[in-house]
Amino acid sequence: GYQSTGSGYRPGGQSTGSGYRPGGQSTSGGYQGAGGGYRGGQSTGGYGARPGGPGGARPGGPGGARGAAKPEPAAPLAPSFRDREREREREKERERERERERERERERGQRGNYGTTGGRSKGKKSKYKKEKIANLQLQREQELEAAAENRSVELHANITVGELAEKMHAPAAEVIKALFMKGMVTTINHSLELETAEMVAQELGYEVILPSATKKEPAHKITPAPAPADEDPDKLKPRPPVVTIMGHVDHGKTSLLDYIRDTKVTDGEAGGITQQIGAYIVDVGGKPIAFLDTPGHEAFTAMRARGAKATDIAILVIAADDGIMPQTIEAINHAKAAQVQIIIAINKIDKPGADIERSKQQLTEHGLVPEEWGGDTVVVPVSAKTGDGVDDLLEMILLVSEMLELKANPDKPAVGVVIESKLDKGRGAVGTVLIQSGTLKRGDAFVVGTVSGKVRAMTNEHGKQLKLAGPSTPVEIIGFADVPKAGDTFRAVKSDKEAKALAESTRELQDDENRSRNRLHLSTLFESVQEGKLKELNLVVKADVQGSIDALRQSLERLSDEKVQLRILHGATGEISQYDIMLAAASNALVVGFNVKSDPNAERVAQTEDVEVRYYDIIYKLIEDVQNAMDGLLEPEMVEVNIGAAEVRTVFKISKQGTIAGSYMVEGKCERNAKVRVVRNGEVLHTGKLSSLKRFKDDVKEVGVGYECGIAVQNFNDLVEGDRLEFFQIKARHEVAKA
Repeated sequence: GYQSTGSGYRPGGQSTGSGYRPGGQSTSGGYQGAGGGYRGGQSTGGYGARPGGPGGARPGGPGGARGAAKPEPAAPLAPSFRDREREREREKERERERERERERERERGQRGNYGTTGGRSKGKKSKYKKEKIANLQLQREQELEAAAENRSVELHANITVGELAEKMHAPAAEVIKALFMKGMVTTINHSLELETAEMVAQELGYEVILPSATKKEPAHKITPAPAPADEDPDKLKPRPPVVTIMGHVDHGKTSLLDYIRDTKVTDGEAGGITQQIGAYIVDVGGKPIAFLDTPGHEAFTAMRARGAKATDIAILVIAADDGIMPQTIEAINHAKAAQVQIIIAINKIDKPGADIERSKQQLTEHGLVPEEWGGDTVVVPVSAKTGDGVDDLLEMILLVSEMLELKANPDKPAVGVVIESKLDKGRGAVGTVLIQSGTLKRGDAFVVGTVSGKVRAMTNEHGKQLKLAGPSTPVEIIGFADVPKAGDTFRAVKSDKEAKALAESTRELQDDENRSRNRLHLSTLFESVQEGKLKELNLVVKADVQGSIDALRQSLERLSDEKVQLRILHGATGEISQYDIMLAAASNALVVGFNVKSDPNAERVAQTEDVEVRYYDIIYKLIEDVQNAMDGLLEPEMVEVNIGAAEVRTVFKISKQGTIAGSYMVEGKCERNAKVRVVRNGEVLHTGKLSSLKRFKDDVKEVGVGYECGIAVQNFNDLVEGDRLEFFQIKARHEVAKA
């Protein structure tokens, strides 16, 4: 029978029949009951397709209502497919019943709130709470419906797991699970690469919108160059573009330059011997292009650090088989900082492993979106080995230069920039100069920074003697009084006398500027912002791993406010190099190192260029210092400033005063309020203060180099003849820079 005094599916149930639940008497029951269950023992009519049999799906033999025998208990079997289906149907029916019950509750609540008397039968709190819950449920349903209709997600570089889940209207746990199934263990704050985020979104059924289709950086749009200051527009004439080639090592920069130089020389120069002057002219359909053959972005930035902007267009070479590499990223950031137009040359397309589309995709992660993808960056596939695409590259250079509307006034004394310089044994000081405006003539007097001279000879890259050189023409000049610095401005003047006078005044001016040079320091950041001198805080960030770079970039860029915008010029892994310092010097930026140190050359250049370098090993401390600096709360960084040194010649023991060192000043000076280090055999024995400073019997405030004096060191009497006393002061770094 259907009814049972026992527990049906469970062991030991008793039944008067063998209906839906096990009949008979059983010690195990369940799906394999011993006495008439689903596959029970003997029964008069077990649960089977045919009556009788031993129960279960097969017919049983004779047996009473409780079974004729009590067989041995059998081991339980897993539920069959039919039972699982029935259980699912019952669960759905229960869920529908619960939904109907909730609907009836809502209807009763509405009738109860507004009864026949017109008043509210329940309190406002209950009513508003239910309405709020209903509104939240409705809002959530609408969001889910909208997400279901528009299953597209817009991605950006370094998106976090939480941001991706929010954009997809999905639980963060679902995204983390999808990443885990791919072998990645992440958290909600973990940053994802663009390819990884795209893979996860597509796997969850979303259409991906890459940043190329939405965000374009306006800094890379091709806009006309501003007209030169203090120039009559009527006198301006078009000039050739000046191009620099940059990129990662071994990606084919030199090969591309060699191919262009060997195949595009003018007819008059064919067969000539090419001179290594660092720049040359190529002819494309009767239109010249000036190429600077400088060693990558390092020299490019070194010139910009001295105020020279010699380049109009930067060609960024990327190997199709390698894609974007660390030096490629450096070159991109240097070119962006200089605000020059970038053209991408994807080289080595002839190699078997070339993947042009991958290189284009990588470019979008750095704000360079190809034109065919809706961006503004010109991308040209080339092969420096076979020459494929080189003509297209040269044509795109001319097209971009036409859009830039490059112009200069040729009818005035020449102005240019020094590209390279050297000291030649036979010819003396020689320099390669790129004429930027005006016309240089043989015999003109000139001044370059603190160096004057007169043009005795002027040749092009083929060694041909020139009498005139117009705008965008590189020439090698003989006639410098001394070797000039690369990046210094070249100016033609009326006479030798004027050139020498200008060189001398420039030398004095540079000395004054060096004394008063005021680089950006974190401790003076707030003052600069308050005075309106600073609108943008530039940073160069180096770290030990890429994950730290991503975390620092996200955290620092959030600190920007309406007064000052924080901009990371360059972020990469590895120790701080001299090129990082030169980039910071050229852009008035700070250098920040996280779990890295500087190489010796970088420390030397940082001291020379007065660039502040800060080191951290805790991210929140770095963020806190930058935030405090922007709010004016950062304590100044204190540094030691050495002011002099003395040598102990003799020692006097005085009972009341202790040990007095009869000393001779060998460097700088000694001040009464200075601190002192006692050094013996190269080892520092004591650091402290002076207790007295005397000349003969008189107390003095200061003793200069070359004088003798008596010195007593506070709390230290173990002075011996031959000790070295080093005097120093503790000052804030920005005060030292101003001094």
